[in-house]
Amino acid sequence: MKTENRGWQHFSHGADLGICGWGPSHDAAFEEAATALTAAVTGAEVVPAMRVDVSCEARALDLLFVAWINAVIYEMAVRQMLFGRFAVRIAGYSLSASMWGEAVDRGRHEPACEPKGATYTELAVSRDAKGRCTARCVVDV
Repeated sequence: MKTENRGWQHFSHGADLGICGWGPSHDAAFEEAATALTAAVTGAEVVPAMRVDVSCEARALDLLFVAWINAVIYEMAVRQMLFGRFAVRIAGYSLSASMWGEAVDRGRHEPACEPKGATYTELAVSRDAKGRCTARCVVDV
């Protein structure tokens, strides 16, 4: 759901895909960017039937964002699932998250692409003067 305070978007980058999330906190921006990733894979609703927990660490917030998106992509591939709801908690440069989703149903989800990994291209994690946090990068598809 997009609001003025929280949302996501895709942006073009050659043959790859740019994802961007924003919100009142870095937690929210990371959640929204993961939602953008799922929306790139399918336009169908993803039922939050099963919970998967993940964690990751990095040396900087922007690197933590790449680690987070790569963790989501990894869980999608290994579990053959799509995730439609995310709860992220960032403490320093450590992230723990819960993701809710369901097994891929090729007939219903009609996957449009298969994300391979987050890249450092156009990587940015920031907070503007009004306090809105943004997280963005290009994903190899």
